[in-house]
Amino acid sequence: MARHNDTGKLGEQLAFQWAVDNEFIVHEQNWRFGKWEIDLIASKGDRLHFFEVKTRRSDRYGYPEELVDRNKLWHFVSAGTAYIRYNKRFKWIQFNILAITLDEKDKPNFFLIEDVYL
Repeated sequence: MARHNDTGKLGEQLAFQWAVDNEFIVHEQNWRFGKWEIDLIASKGDRLHFFEVKTRRSDRYGYPEELVDRNKLWHFVSAGTAYIRYNKRFKWIQFNILAITLDEKDKPNFFLIEDVYL
């Protein structure tokens, strides 16, 4: 498996733990609807949160959040819209980007961008 795939998998594991540590209730990981995917779906209070997780091993070639372009954001929001069609118990929703930069010992630095939209 390529190193970037390993980095992505590690990032998703770290994101799950970050969500739990920050008092989110995790409902789904890697939820798929057709070709669209949401990395993490969690709730806190009466709000459902959709997370796009991006991980890099350094910021040498840019920050992880810069990997979310307009096209990716459109797919992310479309997948979230599909999810809430089938799961209507939440009145409020929020789309977030959780960027993770790993240091040389794989210690994560988390950067949350809340309530993103097109």
